[in-house]
Amino acid sequence: MLKNLIKKYFQNFHFFYSYLRNRIFYKVALSITVGLLDGFGLAMFLPLLQMVDDSTKADPNALGNLDFILRGMNHLGIELTLGAVLLLICLFFILKGFALYVNSRYDVSLKQFFIKSIRKKLTFNLSAIPYKSFIQMDAGRIQNVLSGEVVKITQAYEQYFAIIQHLVLVIVYMSFAFLLDSKFAILITIGGLLTNILFKVLFGKTKKASIKLTKGTNIYQGLIIQYVAHFKYLKVSGNIEVFNKMMLNTIEFIERHNKQLGTYGAIILGGREPILIIVVSAVILTQVQFLGGTLATILVSLLFFYRALTALMSMQAAHNNFLAVSGSMENITGFIKELSNHKQTIGPEKLHDCIDSIELDSVSFSYKENPVIDNVSLGINKNETVAFVGESGGGKSTIINLLTGLLAPESGSMFINGINRNQIDITSYQKKIGYITQEPVIFNDTIFNNVTFWSEKSDEVMAKYETALKMASILDFVEELSLKGETMLGNNGVNLSGGQKQRISIARELFKEVDVLVLDEATSALDSYTEKVIQQNIEQLKGKYTILIVAHRLATVKHADKIVLMSRGKVVDIGDYDSLAESSSEFSRFVQLQKL
Repeated sequence: MLKNLIKKYFQNFHFFYSYLRNRIFYKVALSITVGLLDGFGLAMFLPLLQMVDDSTKADPNALGNLDFILRGMNHLGIELTLGAVLLLICLFFILKGFALYVNSRYDVSLKQFFIKSIRKKLTFNLSAIPYKSFIQMDAGRIQNVLSGEVVKITQAYEQYFAIIQHLVLVIVYMSFAFLLDSKFAILITIGGLLTNILFKVLFGKTKKASIKLTKGTNIYQGLIIQYVAHFKYLKVSGNIEVFNKMMLNTIEFIERHNKQLGTYGAIILGGREPILIIVVSAVILTQVQFLGGTLATILVSLLFFYRALTALMSMQAAHNNFLAVSGSMENITGFIKELSNHKQTIGPEKLHDCIDSIELDSVSFSYKENPVIDNVSLGINKNETVAFVGESGGGKSTIINLLTGLLAPESGSMFINGINRNQIDITSYQKKIGYITQEPVIFNDTIFNNVTFWSEKSDEVMAKYETALKMASILDFVEELSLKGETMLGNNGVNLSGGQKQRISIARELFKEVDVLVLDEATSALDSYTEKVIQQNIEQLKGKYTILIVAHRLATVKHADKIVLMSRGKVVDIGDYDSLAESSSEFSRFVQLQKL
């Protein structure tokens, strides 16, 4: 019950508390300590003013309910002289400075802990969602959350804790002021509440503009991804101006709302001090002219209230700045919740043995209610080469995604070594799979790190590395380079040819010592000569691995042990190349079309 109330009425506090726990209260305690020490130091100015005014000893009664400070000194036998009061003032402010130092150091540690926790949670939650959920997400939103929004939520953290710190100071200073002169305190409090009403309208507008800005940034990040990925097409097709217009409209939308946020912030910044002075002046006039207050008491009270109102104005500014980035906090919170709701279910049993068999039993699968795989049953044995062919949209890539554990059957069952897929920790299964695609995955790093996936160098690792390069027929090329394995490959392997990139990809999967090797259109983007060479490399691996091939060109699968012919999500026929060419009219049609 209490937890639900906190979530409802203290949503922002609950968000930060979920990451920082009791560290928040340590932070508040340090802020209170700083405020108390500052307050005690300021309170000592009243006896100081009294002593300067009439050259007598300090009167404890002048401090009102704060008289316990001077009475405590009297009890300890300390004479209330000018030197003693000045020494006490210095002591309080030295202690305050030390507390402020500790508070600032702790704040740095707390902030870094919070940022680290957010980034780790985003990374782990994103990696834990199923592939099907990932491909249905907005890529622009993902990039914006992981990069831009994390920066903004750091600002949200800073402003939120600035609000808490200033609120603590307001409470401390107001408490001191009430203890010193309650009438004066009440008047200032009324003035402070009136100023808060003036800014409330701006706070609402700031929050709305922040939410719109976050949505615009998500859209812009998505457009950037598409702009870079499809630049060649946009350029050659003449559509780049149309896309530029979309981007410019989004840029102007973002600029407009950034200007709005800046304007609201400027109003608060510019109006804060004049309003403060007006309130203080009105209260002093009322206190002296109508309530008969003494100037010495008013001056010290004024110190407290000036500090309190300054803290209040700073709190209002921090609140407005917090609202300006609150849209980012809502975006990250919603994104984390979405990831948590789609978390992949992992079976309890880890797969330690080699993959001896993979079986699909009456498996069906669909994307957004569109059937893609329809009641497919299939068995694959260890070290068997199985090829999937058929027309585009026939379900070849989807069935590979099912066999590799990227997708889970919506009906029917999948068995690995006779164990139901749902009972297996799917990540332990996927670690035994090598995956090579039409567009080779090349990281902007060295050849060694691309092949070994950032393994630490050792004699064993180097031996495996050279063996993998040799099996992928790229060892000679690497050895001819001046930096050999330390050669940087550039962004997406810009320094390599298509065939070299593909061989690096093959070497990486062989380095893993996998059981299953998946070739998803792995040679379709290569020229005929390079394709033939890569195909020869793959054929050398036949019988050593379970090889799954997706291909449009039948020459690629001619030597497969088993060819699975697919059409509209169903398995039409299964057999080797020669038997299918004789018995299947549809396969024969493919052969004739490719003139084999």
